[in-house]
Formats: sequence, C-alpha cells, structure tokens
Amino acid sequence: MSLAGRLLVATPLIADPTFERTVVLLLAHGRDGAFGVVLNRPSDTAVGEVVPDWSASTAAPGVLFLGGPVGRDSLVALGRCSEREVPVEARIFADCAAVDLERTPGDGGPDWDQIRVFAGSAGWAPGQLEDELAEGAWWLVDADPGDVTTSDPDRQWSAVLRRQRGEVAWFANHPDDPSAN
Repeated sequence: MSLAGRLLVATPLIADPTFERTVVLLLAHGRDGAFGVVLNRPSDTAVGEVVPDWSASTAAPGVLFLGGPVGRDSLVALGRCSEREVPVEARIFADCAAVDLERTPGDGGPDWDQIRVFAGSAGWAPGQLEDELAEGAWWLVDADPGDVTTSDPDRQWSAVLRRQRGEVAWFANHPDDPSAN
C-alpha cells in the first residue's frame, strides 16, 4: 500500500541529525522506494532569487525550503489550488499538487493559491522506509493541506504531533535536550 500523501514525523529515536524534528511529506512510495520533502526547514534564500516568476505565489515566509539532503541543486514545488483545478497527474492529496516551475503563473495552468519551493528531497531505497518505521524512527500520520504551506514551520513538528491522538500527542512537548528537563 502506498504511503504517498502522508506525513513522516521524526521521533526522538531518529538516528540522523539531518532529520531531527522534521516533518516529511511523502510524495511517492512503492516497490522502488520512497521520495518526499521536508516541510519544516526554511532557508535564508528568498524564492524570488531562484524562481522570480513564482515569488508572488509563494506562501509566507517566501523563502526556499531545504527539502532534504538529496539533490539540493534541484527544485521541487508544491502548491494548493481549488480541488477541481488540481491536475490529476500532479495530485499529492486533497488540494495539494506538484507545481511545474517551467510554466509561468497565469499561463492557463491551475490558479495556485500558494506554493512552496524546496531545494532537494529525501529518499529511501526499497524497504528502507519500512525498516525505519519498524524501528520507531518515524511516526506515520495523516497530512492536512495546511501542512504544506504553514506560515510557522519552526513549530510545525510540535503542531502536527499535538493534533494526534493518544501517546503520540504527548511528544509535542518533548524538549530539544531531554537532559535539560
């Protein structure tokens, strides 16, 4: 079963500091592995410096996000628009879809409400993500369309956890350094 369109939320057990306290949206998942973008790692680079045509459509804070350690020289863009306008082949979930940055806004494509641009991505070899889930490195949770374009990425990890049920929600208050508790 494909996990595309769901979120991976890093647990305190994650062994890779690159993914500590990250929220990853899975864009693809199957026999060949998995692919996604980290939603909560803003950079200091304005989107207008990289793709100026799209800067007016960019969700606040209007910066490029670090989508993961793979291919930081390539861009992935996600956007939200009316569900009836979402291109079926580009749909991730609900009103969220991949944005073709080669097109210019207003050229007859979807009327994007907000977009987010990511440099790089996160990837897993076949079976690797399933192993990490079994080891407890990630919580797998449902995504909300607002997760893609949140205006508060610094608090996204705890916000996503807070809306979960049961024990997972408790971790929203987990300190960065448990020894300082």
